[in-house]
Amino acid sequence: MHGQAMSGWLLMALCALTGAYCLLRARTGAAQERRAARAEALMGFGMAAMAVPAAVFAPPAWGWAAYAALFGVAALRALWFSRRSGHHLHHLVGSSAMVYMAVVMAGPGGAGHGGHASHAMAAAGGTPLLTGLLLAYYAVYVLRSGARLIPVAAATTGGGALAGGPPPAGWAARPELALACRLTMGISMFAMLLTL
Repeated sequence: MHGQAMSGWLLMALCALTGAYCLLRARTGAAQERRAARAEALMGFGMAAMAVPAAVFAPPAWGWAAYAALFGVAALRALWFSRRSGHHLHHLVGSSAMVYMAVVMAGPGGAGHGGHASHAMAAAGGTPLLTGLLLAYYAVYVLRSGARLIPVAAATTGGGALAGGPPPAGWAARPELALACRLTMGISMFAMLLTL
């Protein structure tokens, strides 16, 4: 998905750490929060696997079909749960974007991780309009998530046990960390789509 091995390693590490934190979040909270955290962990680990530099590991041809199938199932699951929560619509878009990237990279001329944007898109059958729409969605999502993170961070630093407020929650249940993970995955998805 990218040209530089260093950026691939950094993106892979960032997505893997985000996925691991989401797995920790899946142990606490209400059923809906745990379900969302599991979906975000799958997305983080899937993005980490896609970001591994091709010089280290180039997946076999069937690997991209496996990615597409896995995230196709995740998209159907998100569609089912979106009846109850609007946040699952974001998971639907994310899973669908992962299916799209896997299909593009599996196509002829996709060149796995090392395909260059214009050549791979034209040869692999990627649609510039769809890529542009996904880029616009993630740009708005990242800006919106970042804006939502600012008030949460300001509110949590103002209170706390020392100021007479409630004691701080465990680090796995902190809302600003969940928002930061979503922001990280949004930025990572934007970067992966840019280099498609």
